[in-house]
Amino acid sequence: MTRRMIWPLIFGVVGCAILISLGTWQVQRLHWKQEILAAMDARLGDDPVAIPDPVHPGRDRYLAVEVAGRFTGEDVLVMASERGIGAGYRVIAAFETAQGRRLLVDRGFIPADARGQPRPEAEAVIAGNLHWPEDADSFTPDPDRANRLWFARDVDAIATELGTEPALIVLRTTSEARPPARPVPLDTSTIPDNHLNYAITWFSLAIVWAGMTVFLLSRIRQRKA
Repeated sequence: MTRRMIWPLIFGVVGCAILISLGTWQVQRLHWKQEILAAMDARLGDDPVAIPDPVHPGRDRYLAVEVAGRFTGEDVLVMASERGIGAGYRVIAAFETAQGRRLLVDRGFIPADARGQPRPEAEAVIAGNLHWPEDADSFTPDPDRANRLWFARDVDAIATELGTEPALIVLRTTSEARPPARPVPLDTSTIPDNHLNYAITWFSLAIVWAGMTVFLLSRIRQRKA
């Protein structure tokens, strides 16, 4: 091997190693994500139980619960969109249990033109899953409190606004005859899982990189000859 071929070979081996390691990491992430989704599916499908007192985000996330009480008529709207419908809002409402606890309930989605429709007090038996969504980030605008409009389901902040416990039930079913919003239950099908595609991409790039390295070395050898 000539001195002229050493650096292209090193460059090719290092590049392949990096690309293969990235593909391997994505495979590991794939297994990790599948385990999480399987555990989430199992918990979402459990029979509902009474809501714990107090609730704990680490222990009770996705716990299926059933609660009797009433919607108090207090709520905020969180900007959202639904496929096939377009822009709208998620209705996050205060719910008072028969035991006097005040909780948050994600009642579901309403289209933009239904924003002004009344959502009065209503007795109900509801079932759903406890959730602490991580919708907000550093780019999320501050809520428009004057119009009860929010841009993320910030459970702690909305709980403070409505005077409830920092616990959100994402509605699955309700005994209301005419619910004011369409429930959007928690579902793992909406959670992206692209790690297999990423892994295939990195491994494919590694193959291309290796092929280009072999081609370059062969060209150098031909020129030397």
